[in-house]
Amino acid sequence: MILAPIPRLVIEPLIRTALAEDLGLAGDITSTAIIPAQHHSRFALCARKAGVIAGLHVAQLVFALIDPDIVLHQQVEDGATVARGDVIAVAEGASRGLLTGERTALNFLCHMSGIATATADIVQAIAGTKAAVVCTRKTTPGLRAIEKYAIRAGGGMNHRYALHDAVLIKDNHIAVAGSVTEAIQRARAAVGHMVKIEVEVDTFHQLREAMELGVDAVLLDNMTPEQLKEAVAFVRGRAITEASGGITPDTAAAIAHTGVDLLSVGWLTHSAPALDIGLDHV
Repeated sequence: MILAPIPRLVIEPLIRTALAEDLGLAGDITSTAIIPAQHHSRFALCARKAGVIAGLHVAQLVFALIDPDIVLHQQVEDGATVARGDVIAVAEGASRGLLTGERTALNFLCHMSGIATATADIVQAIAGTKAAVVCTRKTTPGLRAIEKYAIRAGGGMNHRYALHDAVLIKDNHIAVAGSVTEAIQRARAAVGHMVKIEVEVDTFHQLREAMELGVDAVLLDNMTPEQLKEAVAFVRGRAITEASGGITPDTAAAIAHTGVDLLSVGWLTHSAPALDIGLDHV
């Protein structure tokens, strides 16, 4: 998978908001008081725990917005696996700017690398199967672009980005429409030919109903491995099969071996622990 950086147009507003939150009305009064304006330093961004790195271009832009003369020398690329103690990058420039941007840069980098690391754990757990790991819309408000990028850095794939990407008919849609058939028919009549339709099913009755109408994908929600295997056999490749519900590195292999195409994991973006990365003077 090609890991293209997030366009600056997308991430710069996020970074500016984070910096404004941290700088307040008076800026970094600690660094301004203690450090001469012309003082320069070199700091190493070091992994304090093994993991997968994501967000180096975000961290670089944090420093650049504070001081365009600060340079971040990357020692690894996003998606790289690092060991405890590895130097990820070296930041060089005015000491005030480096220390002012330190926490914001690390907040982004640690959060994104934590998501990438957790994703990589599940990707590794299902190695040798045809299944892929995908994320959901369970993202931190405002941070969806960077969190979904981190999923890709960890070897996963992105589900739809937002409500406009594709039709995903869930249980509440079905409840309001009255049936799976009614919900699918209404969706198909309302969207263009390029828009895919996926439907969430909890029972085999719903699955059969969805397949009779020829949907593009079925989300098999909270099914056991035995039920998933039976559902995959019934679908027979006529639609993409997606397993969802309580998937962890410990349960992922059994689910993937049922033959499903996708493992949908919401906690990767909303609950993955941050990867510990520090900034050390060198």
